[in-house]
Amino acid sequence: MNFIASGETDIGLVKETNQDSYGVRIAETSYGTMALAILCDGMGGYSKGEVASATVVKEFFKWFDTRLPLLCHAVSQDSIFSEWNQLALQCNQKISSYGSSIGITLGTTLTAMLLTEQQYFMIHVGDSRCYEIADSLTVLTKDQTLVSREVEAGVLTEEAAKTDPRRSVLLQCIGASEQVVPDFLSGEVKPNAVYLLCSDGFYHEITPEEIYGYLSPDRMYQTDLMSANMRALIELDKQRQERDNISVVCVKTC
Repeated sequence: MNFIASGETDIGLVKETNQDSYGVRIAETSYGTMALAILCDGMGGYSKGEVASATVVKEFFKWFDTRLPLLCHAVSQDSIFSEWNQLALQCNQKISSYGSSIGITLGTTLTAMLLTEQQYFMIHVGDSRCYEIADSLTVLTKDQTLVSREVEAGVLTEEAAKTDPRRSVLLQCIGASEQVVPDFLSGEVKPNAVYLLCSDGFYHEITPEEIYGYLSPDRMYQTDLMSANMRALIELDKQRQERDNISVVCVKTC
């Protein structure tokens, strides 16, 4: 199995700074081809959110370059998740300490996915999302937001949650939470599938049907087409007056 990947981002209609950070690395290893996709949404209400998001992306890519090769002789869920948990906690402390040193609060979401030729492994903090697009569209992550918790508790309906003014209030994030407890997920990597990571600015105004229509595997067979399709959805998002930064990154299995 091979991977192709592409990403797109846009500052959006309102903000002066793009606080999102993202990226993909693909490497040949002794365990086979691997890809690491990561997307971090710097907190829009805080100063220097772009510093927080870029810090986490940089640290995870450093892990991919230096630590993953040492694990490739025996790739295991336990070893990856243990190291990622420590990395998330270290990033939380590093960003928090930096903020304290200059008198501000900054933070970021974190959604990262490591794909091998057989399995994927994920870490998730906040309300960025990961979708699997194959025969259908599946949201793999669970939004860690106040309204998501209230929907789960039966306090809010899903329809009401879509327009609730608190929909971006996070339960935790990297850098601005005293304690961080990431979600960890794993599953089987499907052939001819698209794995999509995005910030909340991408999915608020775009329907699941539109995501599938533009980014289904049969429309994502070259990197330039992947970029064009993601850009088309970003422009549609902006036409609907999405006010946040908008970022999306896709990895296609082939």
